[in-house]
Amino acid sequence: MAAAPDKATLDRMLTAAAPHLRGAVASGWIPGAALGVVSASGERATLHLGQAQLEPEARPLEEGAWFDLASLTKVLFTLPEVMKLVEDGLADLDDPLKQHLPEAGWLQEDPALARVTIRQLLAHQAGLPAWVPLYTWGCDAATLKARLLQEPWRLGEPVYSDVGFMLLGLLLERLRDRELKAFELPRGLTFEPDPARTAATERCPWRGRVLVGEVHDENAFALGGAAGHAGLFGTLEGVLDRARAWLTEIELSPAAHAAVREPQSEERLLGWVRRHPGWSGGRLASPAAYGHTGFTGTGVWIDPERGYAWALLSNRVHPSRHRENPLPELRRRVADALAAEWRQP
Repeated sequence: MAAAPDKATLDRMLTAAAPHLRGAVASGWIPGAALGVVSASGERATLHLGQAQLEPEARPLEEGAWFDLASLTKVLFTLPEVMKLVEDGLADLDDPLKQHLPEAGWLQEDPALARVTIRQLLAHQAGLPAWVPLYTWGCDAATLKARLLQEPWRLGEPVYSDVGFMLLGLLLERLRDRELKAFELPRGLTFEPDPARTAATERCPWRGRVLVGEVHDENAFALGGAAGHAGLFGTLEGVLDRARAWLTEIELSPAAHAAVREPQSEERLLGWVRRHPGWSGGRLASPAAYGHTGFTGTGVWIDPERGYAWALLSNRVHPSRHRENPLPELRRRVADALAAEWRQP
């Protein structure tokens, strides 16, 4: 790892990236956003701007606001918790799902799901569907969880899969004998934020209201509000704390970090997305960089070779997801502005 950038360098990096964010807010592409960069030593620079909510009444975005992290749940909660199962000797990455969830595909003629391994699920290599409208199946949360294990899933080519991480959530609940909402979380992360301090997401046609302080993802909501693929909320400071823990490799044991960082495909590590052409972390990231994004407008990236990590949190789906999404290009511009100003102290 390179020497950690000092505070002056971080401030310069943030100043270079801020105009891209201000322009996106001023143009109405996103209501509000929080951007932060943190060094391995713990120094950080942060910025909050825009609106936490536009309707039914406007509310400014303030420091300490909670954001619906969407798929960042996968890497900031589910991935480390599954790796802790391995560290505690409760599971192995190459265990088939049926070893811990024996009802997986039970009585099916050839239950492919039963043979899928924990490693394949974490790396999105199991061939499960990317998404299913679970919330339209019309069952209570307990029945939906049972159906996830009984559905005759047809495995195809590997794709990024919410379904796989839903199954990992069930694995965690079974082996820890408690619901996900009962798991202890680090400061700055929660499954149940204070609505008065939470950035709004969508005016949901299904639920008939603007969502504030409840999970945006319909399937996570149907599963009880917390699932392996979505449900986590975080403040910018909380996300930066977790990013630094991954950057400095104190989130897990050295052996677990080494396992996570082992490439699983051209684009993926365990859980995380590794740098590849056109990825969200920009052209100027180091080859060792990795990150992840969330549908609501969130993202976090770690660059261990340069000693810094950064997060961009927004509520881009407020008041509706059904409009052009500026985040793919905005993320890359912010990433390259940060990297261009990076210098070794």
